[in-house]
Order: sequence, then structure tokens, then C-alpha cells
Amino acid sequence: MASGGTYSGQVGIAILCALTGAVLSAVGAALQHAGVRDVGDLTVRRFTRLVRSRRWLLGFAVLFVAAVLQILALALAPVTVVAPLAVMSLPIIAAIGVRHVTRGFAVAVMAATGGVGTFVAIAARSAVTTDVAPASALRAGQVVAAVVCVFVVLGAFRSGTARALALAAGAGAAYGLVAVLVRDVTTSLPRIPWVSFTGLAVAFLVGAALIQLGYASGPADLVVAGQTVVNPIVAAWIGMVLLDETPDAGRGTVIALVTSAVVSLTGITAIARFHRRRLAGEPTDHAPTSQ
Repeated sequence: MASGGTYSGQVGIAILCALTGAVLSAVGAALQHAGVRDVGDLTVRRFTRLVRSRRWLLGFAVLFVAAVLQILALALAPVTVVAPLAVMSLPIIAAIGVRHVTRGFAVAVMAATGGVGTFVAIAARSAVTTDVAPASALRAGQVVAAVVCVFVVLGAFRSGTARALALAAGAGAAYGLVAVLVRDVTTSLPRIPWVSFTGLAVAFLVGAALIQLGYASGPADLVVAGQTVVNPIVAAWIGMVLLDETPDAGRGTVIALVTSAVVSLTGITAIARFHRRRLAGEPTDHAPTSQ
């Protein structure tokens, strides 16, 4: 077992990698969103056109580097600490994609980002590294599959920003599972845990497809918000409940974690409302709690 100093150093490097990956994720998401918009409404046939879009391919390359950094971070620190940091890409993509940032929109972004920032700060104090048992990986996959199906069904019956947010949330749930399974695979090498490896591949492909469909339905910052907030909440839930990464967390800690998650979800709801009003030509300069 690593000493306290060594472990703290590993966590510090993991957080740095995760934050750098979050910045690159924002840039890559903006590029891919532009590429998807160039293609237009996505169908199975039009998915093949994405590989001919230079902006989409550049975004893919940037996201690949971000994924490598995320994998390295997950190999060095608990899922509960690393996964929530992905939400730091939200204020960056918001700055890139929104020309006129209103007071209400800024508050919404700060709520979504600050909520997860608080979440990771609290979780980091009590999280420990644990192994992912095959039974836990299978159970996590079953729970996440059900959650993804719910969001996909919701998206199928909605349009515009509501559809984009539902698909992004489904992708976030899938990527939350990916974060957990990536940690299992990287910490098990050279042995390959096939249950986790197979689940990782399927969850990644599903999440990637839902993200592209989300880009076709709504603005990039909304899709990133839905994905990056749901992603760490799902990953942290798996880490806390199924992997027992926070065995010493008291009732106060759990309440604080739940509260910070609620704040983040309130933030992305406000972001969705901002875009819905903007697209409808309605005033958008309101605080998230205004009616």
C-alpha cells in the first residue's frame, strides 16, 4: 500500500490530469458540435459524413488526448475524486458557445460547476481506492443501462433543447459507468477483467453516439452541461454505493454530497431554460430561480 505522502502525490497528479482533460474536452466538444452542425440532422447514413468533417475530426483528436488524461487520472485516484472534475469543462464551453452571457446564465453555470466542485472537495476527504469486483461491475452496468434507456425514451418523445438535454444526460450516465470500468481495467493490467472491458466498450460507444445526437438537437454548452454533471453523479454513486469508496463518510458528509449534486442539477436545468427562452425569442436575463 502506498504511503500517505505518495498517495497524496498521486491524487494531486490525478487532479491535474483530470482538470487538463476537462479543458481539452471543452475545446473538443466545441469543434465536434460545429462539425455535427455542418452535417445537419443526423441519421444512420449521415453519421458516416462526420468522418469527412475536418472540424469534427480535429475535435475527435482533442477529445482523444482528453480521454488519455482521464484514464491516467483514474489509474491514480479514486473514481469519486476524479470523475466530478469533468464538469470544469462547462464554464469553458459556455464561454466559447454563448455570445451574450446574461446574469442568469452566468449564475446557472456557476451553480452547475460550483456544485460539482464542492462535491469533489468533500468526496476527496473520505474517498479510498477499492477494487471493482466482477459482480459489482455487472450490477453497475445493469443500473446504468436502465438509466440510459429512460433518458433515450425521454429524448425520443421530445425535441430541441429538451431532447438535447435528455440525450446528454443519457451519455453522462454511460460515461459515468465508463469512468468506473476504466479504473478497473487500468488497475488490473496485465490481467484483463473481461466483464469490465466489454462493458467499457459498449458504454463508451453508446455515450459517444448519444453525444453526437445531442449536438444535432441543441447547443454545445447544454450538451456538455448535461453530460458532465450526470457523469460524475453516476460515477460517484457507483463508487460510494457499489464500490464502498467512502466507508467513513458520515451522515453530514452524505447530506453535503447530495446537496451539492442537487445544486449542479438545478444549474443545468437553468441552462436548458436559458436556451429554450433564447431560441423562442423570449427575455433571458433572469436568475435561475425566477419564474
